[in-house]
Order: sequence, then C-alpha cells, then structure tokens
Amino acid sequence: MITNTELEYKGNLYPNKITDFKQEKDKFYFTSENGVILELTVLRNSAIRFRYATDYNFQPDFSYAISPDASRGYNKLETLETKTEYVIITSKIRVLVDKSTLRTQISDIEGNIINEDELGFHWEENHEYGGNSVKMSKITQPAESFYGMGDKATHSNLKGKRVSNWVTDQYAFSKDQDPLYKAVPFYIGLHHNHAYGIFFDNTFKTHFDFAHERRNITSFWADGGEMNYYFIYGPEMSKVVRDYTDLTGTPELPPLWALGFHQSKWSYFPERNVKSIAKKFRDLKIPCDAIYLDIDYMDGFRCFTWDKKRFPDPKRMIQELYKDGFKTVVMIDPGIKVDSDYWVYKEALENDYFCKRGDGPVMRGKVWPGECSFPDYTNPKVRKWWAGLYKELMAETGAHAVWNDMNEPAVMEVPSKTAPLDTRHDFDGHPCSHRKAHNIYGTQMVRATFEGVKKYVYPKRPFVITRAAYAGAQRYASTWTGDNVATWEHLWIANVQVQRMCLSGMSFVGSDIGGFAEQPNGELFARWVQLGTFHPFFRVHSSGDHGDQEPWSFDKEVTNIVRKFIELRYQLLPYLYTMFWKYSNDNVPMLKSLVYYDQEDMQTHFRTDEFIFGDQILVCPVQEPNAKGRRMYIPRGQWHNYWTGELVVGGMEKWVTADIDKIPIFIKEGAIIPKYPVQQYVGEKKIEVLTLDVYYKLGIETSTVYEDAQDGYDYAKGSYSLRNFKLNGKENELVIQQFKNGTFITSYETFKINLIGLPFKVKKIIIDTEEITLKSVKLNGSNSFEVTKDFSTLHLIGA
Repeated sequence: MITNTELEYKGNLYPNKITDFKQEKDKFYFTSENGVILELTVLRNSAIRFRYATDYNFQPDFSYAISPDASRGYNKLETLETKTEYVIITSKIRVLVDKSTLRTQISDIEGNIINEDELGFHWEENHEYGGNSVKMSKITQPAESFYGMGDKATHSNLKGKRVSNWVTDQYAFSKDQDPLYKAVPFYIGLHHNHAYGIFFDNTFKTHFDFAHERRNITSFWADGGEMNYYFIYGPEMSKVVRDYTDLTGTPELPPLWALGFHQSKWSYFPERNVKSIAKKFRDLKIPCDAIYLDIDYMDGFRCFTWDKKRFPDPKRMIQELYKDGFKTVVMIDPGIKVDSDYWVYKEALENDYFCKRGDGPVMRGKVWPGECSFPDYTNPKVRKWWAGLYKELMAETGAHAVWNDMNEPAVMEVPSKTAPLDTRHDFDGHPCSHRKAHNIYGTQMVRATFEGVKKYVYPKRPFVITRAAYAGAQRYASTWTGDNVATWEHLWIANVQVQRMCLSGMSFVGSDIGGFAEQPNGELFARWVQLGTFHPFFRVHSSGDHGDQEPWSFDKEVTNIVRKFIELRYQLLPYLYTMFWKYSNDNVPMLKSLVYYDQEDMQTHFRTDEFIFGDQILVCPVQEPNAKGRRMYIPRGQWHNYWTGELVVGGMEKWVTADIDKIPIFIKEGAIIPKYPVQQYVGEKKIEVLTLDVYYKLGIETSTVYEDAQDGYDYAKGSYSLRNFKLNGKENELVIQQFKNGTFITSYETFKINLIGLPFKVKKIIIDTEEITLKSVKLNGSNSFEVTKDFSTLHLIGA
C-alpha cells in the first residue's frame, strides 16, 4: 500500500501558544508549543529585529547585508505581561506578542497602530528542495502606501503590486517587468502620516505582495531560509530611510571625477577609436572625465588580458588619455574562459576556487568567451585571490576604475539565465546551494573587486561599478539600472528607478543615458541627458549594434543642449559632492522623491516624475516628445525658477515652460548653491573663486558646502572644509552666517555672491561688524559681489 505523505503534510503550518519566555539583555525569546521560537532583538529605540525558528532550531546567524558599523543602542527597555500577551516597550514603540498565536502588533507610544500581523509567521515544507518556504502576512492599514524595493521598473507607489527578488539579466526589459538586476527586499509603509520600514534579510528568492491578492493584506515570503526581518519606525520616512541605510551601510567618498560625465559604448576599439572619441570631446569643449572599455578590449574575452592587436600598449594609451584629463574604466566579468593556457583559469582550477555542481564537477556555463567557469566569491579565499588579480591591471597598466558586469551571474542559452540551482557555494563557511547564494553572488564579486581596486589605486580612492546587487552592495560600488531601451517610456522608467534606488539605500546610481538597446533620436537623447545631469552616476552607455550615441551624434542643436547641461553638471559639482558627503556620513539619500520630502502632503504620495536633487533643487524631467513644457507638482514652500528667477508658491500643480533646451528646475527659497567654473574635467582648473548663488527668503534657511582634496584619504584625518551657512532674510536686510569645520585649506580665497530674488537694493555691507565700501566688493548693481571666504557674518542692508 502506498501512502501519499505529500498530501498529508502539504500546506501551511502556524505557531501555536507560547509555552516559554525568557529575556537575555536586548533579546527576547518566545517559544511555542509546536517548536517555533521568535527571537526579538531591540536594536534601537525604533528598530526591532524579528527572527523565527522552527523545530526549536535557528540557522546560523550570518548576513552579507548588515554593515559592521550599523548603529546600536536604546535608552529605554521595559517588559510587561498580561493575561493574553507580552509587551515590550522602548521610548518610541510598543511591541505586543500574542500568547496564543505568536502574532505581533507594533504601535507608537500613543497607541497608534503602525504595523500588525494578519496570519503572521507561517511556513510550508518544501518537498522539492527540503527546508521551508517561510511566510509573513500583515494587515494593510487604511490608505496605506508602499515604496522602496530597489530596482523595480514600475510606479513608485507599490500599492496593489506584487514583485519578486531574483537578480536577473533582463536585456531590454519592459515597464512592470520583474525581476530585474537587483534584490533589495526592503519596503517603506506609510499611513496616517506614520512611516515604517521592513527589511527582509533573506537571500533566497523573495516575494512581496502589497495588497495585490487581497486588498487589505500585505505579505512577504521566501523560497527557503529563515523568516528574518528588521522593523524600523519613523514616523518620518526620512528617518526610516536613514536608519535602513545605516543598517546596510554607505560607501566612502568617491574621487570627485567619478561624479563627472562618463562616456561608454559596447565597444570602443581599437586604440585609435578611443583616442578619436577623446579628442572630439576636447575639440568640441564638452566636459568628460572617463571613457569606458567594454569586453572587446580583452583577448578573446578573457578577463585581465588585453587584445594586443587592438591595444598594443595599453599602459601608454591610458597615460596619454590621462594627460588629456580622461580616466580609463575597464570591464571585468565573472565568467572565466575554460582554457588550460589561460593563467586566471589555471590558478582558479588548481586552487579549487570555482563553483561546483551538486554532483561534484566544476560548474560551467556559456558567456561571451564561450564555456566558462565561475569563481565562488562567497569564499573569503576566493575574494582575496580575486582582489589580487587587479594588481597588474590597476597598479602596473594604470586603469583607474573597474566595472563588473554579467555578475548576476548571467549564463547564456539556458532558460534560467543563470547557474544551476544545485551549484554549491561556501557562503563564508555556511555551505549552501545557488538558491541561497544567487542573489548575493554579484555583491560578493564586487566586494572582492572593491578590495583589489582600493589596494592598487591607493593613495587614490577606488571607483567600482556593479550591475547585480543585493542590499548592502552600496558599501562597495556604484550601480546602474541595466540594459534599458531608447524609448520615452524608458526615460520615465529611469527616473522612477533611480528615485526608488535612492530610497532603498543605493544612492550612487544612474541609467544608461539614451538607452542601451536601439537608437534614440536627438530629442530623446537631449531630454535623457537633462535627466542624467541630476542623477548621481552620469554615464552615456549604448550597444554598438544600433548606431552612435556620443554627444555630437545628432544635430548641432542637440550637441549644444547636451554641452549646456554637462557644463551645468560640472558647475554643480560642489553641491553634488556635498550631497554625497551627506549620504556617506549621515545616510541621507542623494535624490528624494516628493513623498520623502513632504509625506504630510497627500498629493506627493503618487507623484513619480518630480524629485529633489540634494536638499534644495527641485527637478522634473520632460518625458514626452515635442513638448514645450509640462505640468508638474510644486511641493509646499516657495521656489525660485532656476531659468527665470520667478518665485513660485508650492502646494499646487503648475504648467512650467520648458522647450527642448530646458527642463523645469526650481531652487528652494533661502538656498545657497555652490558652483565651480566649467571645467573640461575635474582638476583641469585651479578653483580661484567659489560662486555662491544665494536665493532670498523672508525667514531662515540653512545650507552646507563640503570640500576636500577631491581624492585621497586626508579627509578621514580631518583635512576637509565643511561650511554651514545660515541665511536669515528680512524685509530690508539679509544676514548670512558661516560656521566652518575642518582643517582643509581651499585653493580659493574669495566667494562670488550672486543674489537672486532680493527685494531691495543693497546700500550697505557689513562683514564681521566692519562696514565695507560697495566698491571694494566689486558690487555689480545689487546682484553680484565678492567677499573673503573667511567671513563669519555677512550683513546686507537695503535702502
């Protein structure tokens, strides 16, 4: 007789009543009668970790995502017990754990429910692979909205959507296609002006349903592993994002040139073509800091080699490009060609560094070189070896930066597009299959790359780029949104994706400007450059199959528009560098969706197009052809039109004129925007004057300018210049106070002050209690003048 045990046991299993409770400092353990243990850890006053075990057994506690520098600590922790529940109380939140079901409810101290379980934790045995599928369902609160989740090509508000995380090479992906290249299982919930975040730290394929299947239920689950999630309370969305970013980490400051304009193509070769592209940039006076070499620079696509016919002397070429202000960025993929005469392959094979199949042999898959094997970057020994491979490329040949592509890992000509699921990985001493390691494979590759590049470009700073990423990858690399398409729809997608990535802890991000696949017309290319000017990573990249995509590839009008916006980017570099410092130092996203900027305004909850660049510049790209302007939402407050100087009252939708040579840009009233002169590349000119565009406000506004040597690590020892400005505008006066920290001495001695929107004519200037003659500051009407950079108080008085 055959008994169908699958039918007998198939289905969800649930915790039952709690039979044991204990506390160990900041950890609380709740054990159910049927062997479920909830480990609840208080990390901060507003951050709680929930971790569930079945069969009384936790898996090893290990995470690639959590930063070793993540903040910990709280100032209040109490525990209460009632007849029906346990209550854990911090200074910010109350957590109720139901004694009969192990379900939880989280409220603020006033009793407002923030997040609560529906079915709560449950699980299902996986009869195909073993282990469990782990699940969590929550009650969707009235009018709740959802944001985050990293690389998703869909509306910024995820209400009603279902998405999954399985990093995937999706060439020419479409709107709403999922999954894509990143796995960031973090979302932000917002209801009743209370924001919270949930980070589901599970590297298996994960799924999220934001009231899609059932309109009042939000759920998330994974195909294996552990139910392990972090709850972060705001109530401000800005605090949630900052605390999540603190949890998973931020990058160190990049070299300033990494924030300039970069030009790439699949592929620039041979050497004469690379040099020709570089010369054209300089001849046309279009600023550019980096040129990229895609896979065709290699010898038969073998990583860490050069095609000596196309590039007979790469060291000389890189040096010559550098003299003209260009840094050379080279691609490295994970697929190592199966070739017994190839030194990288031989070293990896001899040292047992390749991933293996479940039945023993080395795993192989087809990529650009043909048959390849793949290093197991989850093995610390392999990462150390991989980092060492960059010595010749960086320290000896002189490449300036590295670009890791195809690192999902992408495998061609198989339906899964990746390695077999039974491929084995070390997982830093926690052996597992590809089901668990797939989503973090690319992150561990770029981690090893980062360590190698950092070592071999020292004392300069490293710059590394990755396509595939899991939460926490931002500690090692910048990224881009993958193989997009030259369409107007993809311009919209790029805007939404980059905003979402910034909300998800990964701010150093951009898109392939103009589209990777197919060919844009000049108007689309110009509009995309306008958007890219305000993205942290600013690169044109395209497939060589569809024509040229350099700034001069269209008509003269487009070339001039592109030059104009690239020049604007270089002027704004001190503002952008300050944004990056705030991201790196204070966990503040570089771009802010309007809902992040003003969550109290319900009109922002479904806006996709507008965003705040840094803290004080509002940008809204034009995303339709033949447009002479567009309607956009101006957030609350007052904003100066960048092009006209007009002062606009926010909190409403407005038509804004923006012909092909402009996009809507508004500056927050009271802002002080620092600008450098236009340079053809970072470091071309000695900065002799720092321009400060001062936008009048009746009231108080603060601004910041961070500067250092633009490369190297002296800033970590205090050699930086941090200027905090406080502007106080009155009807007939304007007072600017400056507070300076750091020991770095800037190359300039003078500020050029441009006054915008000043309602009075300047009659008197007082600097640090001393009245200055208008002639001595070169007053140009009442709009522009020069002052020493070291003032403490600048007082302008009108007639």
